[in-house]
Amino acid sequence: MANLKEVRNRIKSVSSTQQITRAMKMVSAAKLKRATNAIVQLRPYANKLKDLLANLSASLEEGSSPFIVEREPVKVLVIVVSSNRGLAGAFNANVIKMANNLIAEKYSEQLKAGNVSIVAIGKKSQEYYQRRTYNVIGNNNDLYLDLNFLNASKITEGIMDGFLKGDYDRVELVYNQFKNAAMQILTAEQLIPVPKPEAKKGNIKTIQLDYILEPSQEKIVEQLIPKNIKIQLYKAVLDSNASEHGARMTAMDKATDNAGELLKALKLSYNQARQAAITTELTEIVSGAAALSTD
Repeated sequence: MANLKEVRNRIKSVSSTQQITRAMKMVSAAKLKRATNAIVQLRPYANKLKDLLANLSASLEEGSSPFIVEREPVKVLVIVVSSNRGLAGAFNANVIKMANNLIAEKYSEQLKAGNVSIVAIGKKSQEYYQRRTYNVIGNNNDLYLDLNFLNASKITEGIMDGFLKGDYDRVELVYNQFKNAAMQILTAEQLIPVPKPEAKKGNIKTIQLDYILEPSQEKIVEQLIPKNIKIQLYKAVLDSNASEHGARMTAMDKATDNAGELLKALKLSYNQARQAAITTELTEIVSGAAALSTD
């Protein structure tokens, strides 16, 4: 009977866990809808602005903007966009792993010299890098509490000021790009200096658009480049936010299914143990009655 009690307690515990995972899946699904709408509305604008700048900056002189000047990457800043909460599968672990691989492959010398700094957006990456020897700049965990362009721009402005002062020579951005609820694309891209468009190889021709610009190309690019940097970081955070809810919804859905499979196995074990206990009791009763009749 002790075995039956133990199985009943496990069934009750798994049932409670299943209710929690099902509720978390529903909450993430509702949040995913809002997060998806936000990134879907921003992405065409951000991509078009990026293409426009790439087209214009290709014809600019080298010193027309400090944000397009390539410098020797002696000091590097890596922006790692994660989430504040867990229970999202390998969402946070994957983005941290990609950031670590990026640093190990491209900036190992800078890391040895202590010239790699981290801006962590999200509590999970903040806690990870603070426990290690990295130089973590600032605390941006509150951004997800009120996620908007103004708050994201404050982070970007601090990064841009540091680049202008020479605190770092290159800024890399690592995040999860949202594709759908079941898939996130790990992305690492250079944020500052703004990368120039790559020349196409083979028979594919690059299309250069001739824009009519007022007041001048230099003045417009001077305004657009800082705005583009802010937009790209904001888009990355929105991408990561939507990816987080998609990953959590998928993880909780799988957890709910696994709990259901475990419940089936536990109920089967319970019925088998209960049947065995009943059979044992019947055998004891029959044996006792047979012994009494013999006497």
